[in-house]
Amino acid sequence: MSETRAASRFSRPRRVVTGHTPEGVSVVLSDGPVPVSRELSDDGVAFHEVWSTRATPALLIAAEPEPTERDLTVPPPERGTRIRINEFLPGHLDEHGRQSPVHRTASVDYGIVLTGEITLLLDDAEVTLHPGDIVVQRGTVHAWANRGDTTARVAFILVDGEFSAELAQTLPGGLEGLMRHGPRDA
Repeated sequence: MSETRAASRFSRPRRVVTGHTPEGVSVVLSDGPVPVSRELSDDGVAFHEVWSTRATPALLIAAEPEPTERDLTVPPPERGTRIRINEFLPGHLDEHGRQSPVHRTASVDYGIVLTGEITLLLDDAEVTLHPGDIVVQRGTVHAWANRGDTTARVAFILVDGEFSAELAQTLPGGLEGLMRHGPRDA
């Protein structure tokens, strides 16, 4: 993955982060483009990392080190959360009609379509989502495809989860098939 460049076809979202002074006064700590954006040029997909927490409840401190510069993984940290904006360019489908690899994470993912349209591909169904639509992805194996003619922009809020023992036993390959790292990591 390469860091997004100015000539990119992707657009970094603006992020405003608040915090506190040593006296407890609320302030804006940063206001500008998200500091970490990565793209998979061949797939026509960009990841704009907005924020991440390492635990729930999240520890609130006056100023926090930049959490998006830690690691780029699809699932959130154990017991943590992650918010990112993904952009899917049209015209980047593989021979199976997918834009992302088929994957499953042990998380609850809230996907909110901001612009364009995106198709969610499941084992036995496809659902096309439009601006304003929200999908609640609950640890199911899935992939994404932009079959439209404009960029699809989706906000994903990911919350660490855990499969019940009963459900884990029914999953093909069990929990060994979970995506634990980045979108193209082994």
